[in-house]
Amino acid sequence: MTTIGVVRNPVKLKSEEEVRAAILRDAPDADIRFYTTTEDDPGRAMAQEAVEAGCELVLAAGGDGTVRAVAAVLAGTDSALGILPHGTGNLLARNLGVPLGGTEAAVAHALAAEPRRIDVGTIEVTDGDDRGEHVFVVMAGLGLDARMLEETDDELKAKAGWLAYVKALGAAAAGTELVRTSLSLDDEAEDHARIHTLMIGNCGTIQGGITLLPDAQPDDGVLDLLLVSADGVADWFETVRTVVWDNGLRRLLGGETTSTDVVRHASAQRIRVELEAAQPFQIDGEEHGAVRAFTAGIRPGALLVRA
Repeated sequence: MTTIGVVRNPVKLKSEEEVRAAILRDAPDADIRFYTTTEDDPGRAMAQEAVEAGCELVLAAGGDGTVRAVAAVLAGTDSALGILPHGTGNLLARNLGVPLGGTEAAVAHALAAEPRRIDVGTIEVTDGDDRGEHVFVVMAGLGLDARMLEETDDELKAKAGWLAYVKALGAAAAGTELVRTSLSLDDEAEDHARIHTLMIGNCGTIQGGITLLPDAQPDDGVLDLLLVSADGVADWFETVRTVVWDNGLRRLLGGETTSTDVVRHASAQRIRVELEAAQPFQIDGEEHGAVRAFTAGIRPGALLVRA
């Protein structure tokens, strides 16, 4: 008998019965345990209960916040993560090929997929609003994307989904300024740059199928880094061309990742960042206040997933 835990965000998925029926359709002997998240806890305590109950598979039913909270607890254990995507971004689900079309398809995928291990990223904030270590499974960063989250209208997001981010993008771009930054990758000497966007990722694709980190693989043992320092209309045109064409469509046809003066890519296992001034910061699509200094790291193969 397989013991399956379901950590459910009741705002995103109102009923347990749809999940129960989908599981029993493919695993009729399964012992199913449900755990409901709260406003104060997006799933950490619930995932811990599921692990302690001996659940071999824990399904995170909700948005990116629920997935990240569950993944943070499952990392380093033998309990596998399955994803029932019911959020706006569904970032890890997109990057791992989990069906986005409904509960039944996602459950069937989780039950049929071979278990595999992926990396887990860490962010240790040493100077900022939310100090301490935080786990991420897709991307963390500052600049344009974090400001876009600040500008996103929650009511519009509920009605229009990811299209709400498009409206926020213009306001975010207008309010984004270059900031002096010190970076150190692994054991390399410290480097200095003026940037407005810095993305660190374990996976590379965001909403709308846009690939910001074309070399990112969730199981390659390294983090991928994107720096953008566009300043002015010409630089922005170059940024869009590089992201959408050079590192998007052309790369799908066999091209290599392109770096330019305003769009730069790198990879490392440890990335240390210090900013001249505190900047809005996001982790897996969620705001985490402002940061001025942090270190990003990688835990290779820490998370068992069924995807």
